[in-house]
Amino acid sequence: MTFSTADLHDEHEGKVQVANILMQSYGRKARFSGPISTVKCFEDNSLVRAALEEPGNGRVLVVDGGGSIRCALVGDKLAEMAMKNGWAGLVVHGCIRDSAVISTLDIGIKALGTNPRRSVKKGAGERDIALNFAATTFTPEDWLYADEDGILLSRMKLI
Repeated sequence: MTFSTADLHDEHEGKVQVANILMQSYGRKARFSGPISTVKCFEDNSLVRAALEEPGNGRVLVVDGGGSIRCALVGDKLAEMAMKNGWAGLVVHGCIRDSAVISTLDIGIKALGTNPRRSVKKGAGERDIALNFAATTFTPEDWLYADEDGILLSRMKLI
């Protein structure tokens, strides 16, 4: 992938949003992009699993975990499932776990950090709704571009 969020921002300034949040990069892909699919959940990754079980078709799953750092919403098994099912990447407003294994997988993942504790599984949450965090709105079917410099959102495909 040969884009830069800095270049895309400069070229489309005023037409894109920049997520104002510091996230760590996990997985082997530092750069990823695709149309957005969303999950909103809090310390329960049931809907994250359900989404990643589906064909990703190059989409990016954005997970709003409320910024909780008390447990992980994605681990190595879900990250590997996402990779095998054709997801371009994940953005997790929360934590992941199994980061050493995830670092070997050919997928891009951004998250706030890591926590070894797994989430509960009660099936709580919502899917494919607009999410608001990081001073931005992550809207399903909009486009997300992520690289070493951050996360950029666009109403349309830029490249």
